[in-house]
Amino acid sequence: MRFHFFSAALLWAVVGTAIAHTAVAQPARFLVPAAAPGTRWLKGNTHTHTTNSDGDTGPEAVARWYKNRKYDFLVLSDHNVFTDPATLASLMDSTFLLIPGEEVTTGFQKAAVHVNALGITRVIAAPRDSTLLGTVQKTVDAIRAERAVPHINHPNFLWSIDTATLFRVKNDRLLEIFNGHPTVHNIGGGDWPGMEDAWDALLTRGKKIYGIAVDDAHHFQGEFAKARANPGRGWVVVRARSRDAREIVIALDDGRFYASTGPVVDEINVTESTLALTITRTGDFKYTTQFVGASGEILATDKSLTPSYRLRGTETYVRARVVDSSGATAWIQPVFTSRYRERAAP
Repeated sequence: MRFHFFSAALLWAVVGTAIAHTAVAQPARFLVPAAAPGTRWLKGNTHTHTTNSDGDTGPEAVARWYKNRKYDFLVLSDHNVFTDPATLASLMDSTFLLIPGEEVTTGFQKAAVHVNALGITRVIAAPRDSTLLGTVQKTVDAIRAERAVPHINHPNFLWSIDTATLFRVKNDRLLEIFNGHPTVHNIGGGDWPGMEDAWDALLTRGKKIYGIAVDDAHHFQGEFAKARANPGRGWVVVRARSRDAREIVIALDDGRFYASTGPVVDEINVTESTLALTITRTGDFKYTTQFVGASGEILATDKSLTPSYRLRGTETYVRARVVDSSGATAWIQPVFTSRYRERAAP
């Protein structure tokens, strides 16, 4: 009897191992986002400055610049200042929304810690801490405490926030991968990674985070030039039902948007096995789409206006990068698969 008991136990151990092995070996499938009927694309910028901090133009003229160029929404994000959209109510209508925001600005030693707060109701005091990580984390926590949405700004500005620190920050979902200011080092340099590489490093390690593009505009007067922080360089396009501030910032926090410096994407369709885009052509521009996976690996390249990618079965996430023939880029947020494992930082 003892022999038979041992055999049964061994049998179940073998079966259990086989079941576990089979589960691990299951091919990846995309985690398809829930259907969102009645939504549309809304273009906006979440990082802009006025004379309320270090910009060269007043809030009304800044807001009007974006409204006149058909942006659907704008965040005025002055440093440690809350600009109440109610003071600019005459500009808001069925075509344009101002979302209250602030660039919560602090630092640690020589590092600049700037985190935008989207959807605030009052100014958020800039915290301090005895470590770089603690300073970033306290800033994110202060923003979350106000039921607002944080996004970490230009980590490569002054080479301030390294990828290891970014990985250890908790409760953040948005990271600037493109910032239009000329001194923020989007593409990195030397042994310091660019922001797109840092994004993939975070995703690959198990941090679920979404990439945004912003202006960080300061200069609306005088010359528009590469060396000046002019508007119109980077934006987000959010999928939402209406121009409602809360709905838009939650959609950003949930990754329901793409970021761009030029290309327009009309559709993003996800099934369990495919990721497909429809690009809106501008003039005679041509487009190249790269589908990117873990560690920044380029999984496939498609040069059509309807690029698509079919899962091979081992991917953990797939995102898309659309580059037009002028060099402008759109970044499609990562679509995670059943093999992705979100990992908390130690």
